[in-house]
Amino acid sequence: MRAKTKLMVAGIITAMASRGRRGGAPASEDEPRRDERAEQQAPAPQGPVLPPPPPVDYGVFMQGLVQAMQTQAHTQAALQAQLEA
Repeated sequence: MRAKTKLMVAGIITAMASRGRRGGAPASEDEPRRDERAEQQAPAPQGPVLPPPPPVDYGVFMQGLVQAMQTQAHTQAALQAQLEA
């Protein structure tokens, strides 16, 4: 794998791991946090209560994520090379 791709993957993983909350930047001071809003607006549960999901092997998950990102970077580079040829 090229060094540029390794750095890109490492940077994306680092950025994802350092986010303050899922999917975005940390909440601003005047914006209520999602979990606080959820406590205020939680509807009564309906239907059967499900058991908790099975544990996730995050090492395997991250390996798959890195492999997918590497494949995407490789595909993007190949397509870019075709455009330039």
